[in-house]
Amino acid sequence: MNQQNNPKIFFTDLDGTLLTTGKEITPATRQALQQWTDAGHKLVLSSGRAIESVSHVRSSLGLIFPGMYLIGCNGGEIYDCTSKRIISRTALTYAQTALILKTAKEQGIHCHTYTDTHIVSPEDNEQLLYYRRNILTPVIIHEDVLSVLDKEPCKCIAIEIHDKEKLEHFRQTLLPLVKGEVSLLYSNDRYLEIFPASSGKGTAVQKLCSLLNIPISRSLAAGDETNDISMLQTAALGIAMQNAADCVKQAADLITLADNDHDGLAPILLDNI
Repeated sequence: MNQQNNPKIFFTDLDGTLLTTGKEITPATRQALQQWTDAGHKLVLSSGRAIESVSHVRSSLGLIFPGMYLIGCNGGEIYDCTSKRIISRTALTYAQTALILKTAKEQGIHCHTYTDTHIVSPEDNEQLLYYRRNILTPVIIHEDVLSVLDKEPCKCIAIEIHDKEKLEHFRQTLLPLVKGEVSLLYSNDRYLEIFPASSGKGTAVQKLCSLLNIPISRSLAAGDETNDISMLQTAALGIAMQNAADCVKQAADLITLADNDHDGLAPILLDNI
C-alpha cells in the first residue's frame, strides 16, 4: 500500500546501527530500506559525521532512495537530497570554538573541526590518522584553526584512542566553561562530540518533521550511542540496537533482537511499514 499521503519517517544512525562493523550494509537491511521507501515512507541518515561524510556513505553504498534527507554534525545540519541543499544549520560560535580548541590543547587532547568540505585540524597526529580510517574527507592542517574557517562550525570532535579517562577529564574540565550552552556527548569510547546545546539529533527530528508536516507520532529512530539518545527519546518509537550502550537501551522503547552485523533493523522496519 502506498503511504504517500500519510508517510512515516525513519531516522537512523550510521555507524553501529545501519552499517555493519565493516561499514557496509547487508542485503537484507538494504531490501528493508527499499520496501520502506517503496511504501512512500521517508528515510533519514542521521550521524555525528559531517554532511560531506554522510553524503559519501550514501553514494558509496548506493543508498539512493527517493525523498531522502541527511542529518550531520549531531543535528547541526539537515540536508535535502532532492534539492541538494542545506535546509537547516545550527553552529557553535567562534568564541566557543576557540575555547574548546584552547582547552583541548592545554590538556593534550586532539580536537578538530570542519568546513563544508574539509576537516580542519591543528596538527597531523595518530588520533587524526585513526579517525580518517573511515572518514575520507580531506584535511587542512593549520595551527590557527579559526583562521581557516569561512563560517562558524557546526561541531568539534575530541579524540583519544588510548585513554578514555583522559578524554573524560577533558569533558569534565570543559563542562563548566561552556555553561550549558554546548553539548558534550560520546559517539563511542574514543570520540567526544562537541556541538551547540540548541542542536542535537532530537532537535533535528523535531525540525524535519515540522518542515515536512509529518507528525512526530509517525516517526521512528534507531541508534547505538549516547549522542543518539535525544533522537530516540524524541521519536515516537525509539529503537536501540542489541549492540547499543546500556544507557541507550534504557532510553529506548525497544531493543533489536540482533545486532548491527546481523540485520537488527530489518524486521522492525518491515513490521512498521
